[in-house]
Amino acid sequence: MGFAEQRFNVNLSILFTELPLLERPAAAAAAGFGAVELWWPWVGSPTPERSELDALKRAIEDAGVRLNGLNFYAGRLPGPDRGALSVPGEESERFRSNIDVAADFAGSLGCGALNALYGNRVDGVDPAEQDALALQNLVLAARAAHRIGAVLLIEALNKPESPLYPLVSAPAAVGIVDRVNEATGLGNARFLMDLYHLSMNGEDLPSVIERYASRTGHVQIADNPGRGAPGTGSLPLEELLDLLRKAGYDGWVGLEYKPGDRPSSESFEWLPRAAR
Repeated sequence: MGFAEQRFNVNLSILFTELPLLERPAAAAAAGFGAVELWWPWVGSPTPERSELDALKRAIEDAGVRLNGLNFYAGRLPGPDRGALSVPGEESERFRSNIDVAADFAGSLGCGALNALYGNRVDGVDPAEQDALALQNLVLAARAAHRIGAVLLIEALNKPESPLYPLVSAPAAVGIVDRVNEATGLGNARFLMDLYHLSMNGEDLPSVIERYASRTGHVQIADNPGRGAPGTGSLPLEELLDLLRKAGYDGWVGLEYKPGDRPSSESFEWLPRAAR
């Protein structure tokens, strides 16, 4: 099997960032990819001007690529934030104001997956209060995703790089998936399995795949250590993706790695062009 049997898309918020946002879809297409994903592109605005949304939509359509993953507003990302939906006050309100904007934008491009980062713990706030707020906001997000025929993704990050983020294991993230599905009855919340983050947490990746492949709505990869391209670290990514396919996962695999000290277009030599 191997990499050639997978369906890869490029995360344009970590790759091709040497280019302006509107040039990145065409760069991904020129590198041979037919699909892309994005963190919320407007870090400071959950509700950008219609002209900005339309310009990005045109850039994706003109490049001939498919958008198949989009984050909801998540605060300063990249940066100190890891989501907004569990943060009381202004940030959770900004998340709520973004829900329909993000869902409508995704829906206009046929995007089938929306990722909702949970948010960091806040000093002086009861974690139970944050979890209750998170569930309220995730229910709203799941309903918006359902409206456009998409899944809602819940992601585990890694504790060394995100020490204030509470979902730092596969079971923790899947537990939230279950709570959201129970609350909505829609069944469209799914696990985002990021093999880099899970490896940074020291999880047994074959066991995680065996247990949760059927609950997984999207997969992301980077090598470890370093968060670089496959082959730059020690993770057996080709074998792990084979295990995922054998376990029944046939969805997209997002390339969410750092290209290193070179143009992003030069960071795909590990993947034959015909397999992109």
